[in-house]
Amino acid sequence: MPPIEILSLLISAILLAGLYATMSYGLALIYGVMKIVNLSHAGFMMLGAYAAFVLISPVYGIQLNPFIPPLIVVPVFFLIGMGLQRFVVRRVVGQPMITSLLLLFGLWLIIQNIAYIIFTADTRTLTIPWLLQPIRFDELRISTNRTVVFTMGAITLLLLQLFMSRTMLGKAIRATATDSDAAALVGVNTARVQMIAFGLGIALAGLAGALMSLVYSFDPDWGRSHLLKSFSIVVLGGLESFIGVALGAIVLALVETFSVPLGVPIALQDLMSFALLVIVLVVMPGGIMGLLQRRT
Repeated sequence: MPPIEILSLLISAILLAGLYATMSYGLALIYGVMKIVNLSHAGFMMLGAYAAFVLISPVYGIQLNPFIPPLIVVPVFFLIGMGLQRFVVRRVVGQPMITSLLLLFGLWLIIQNIAYIIFTADTRTLTIPWLLQPIRFDELRISTNRTVVFTMGAITLLLLQLFMSRTMLGKAIRATATDSDAAALVGVNTARVQMIAFGLGIALAGLAGALMSLVYSFDPDWGRSHLLKSFSIVVLGGLESFIGVALGAIVLALVETFSVPLGVPIALQDLMSFALLVIVLVVMPGGIMGLLQRRT
């Protein structure tokens, strides 16, 4: 394989990893703090994609700059997430995991059917000419839209790390994720922290959907395979680590990208996510971060 082709594949994998990490942060945050698996994550990603479509596409006459919708989606979805946690999800916290799984799966189906009613089953695509023009470096071609998503994902990771490590609220979230009972004993309002964490998780899901709408076509059923990949990434990286999520995203993106030249059909990439998930659960259930912590 020529060096320029290897470099192109490596850059593609890194850009894809930024997209994968962005769509997984919210899932990791909610599980870390509340110990529930948010099956409605895919539904909120889908809603984020439609929100971006409404705000950017000429169909609805708004036509905002592509960088503006994420700034609108994040606070709106944050408030929606806090409301859901306050009035719905809070009632199943501490219950057997099957209870929260069924509740959030039902919420996903409700979101999906509402989208069918409002937007129909038609596949939507955001066509922004300048984002479709590749960035050229001699013989090298780099996808502009994936570069934008990667940049936004990197900024999101940086802001999350600063928020979690430098602010009192972020430290309260980390304390609640580590041991909610101990956090409550030292004065942390764990109910409030869980509500904020769930809101942030939903906001991150909406942000991921808004960004991914610049890359993928979507419909109300969109998001299932992305939810699977998010599970794989979160388990691979470590269930409660944003850095681990980024590392897991890089591993999955590298495996998927370099498997294509080796003859693995693109249609089998979801199978590879399943296989990677099973291997990680068997070999290193603590994920990459758990393995690194044991080594140190």
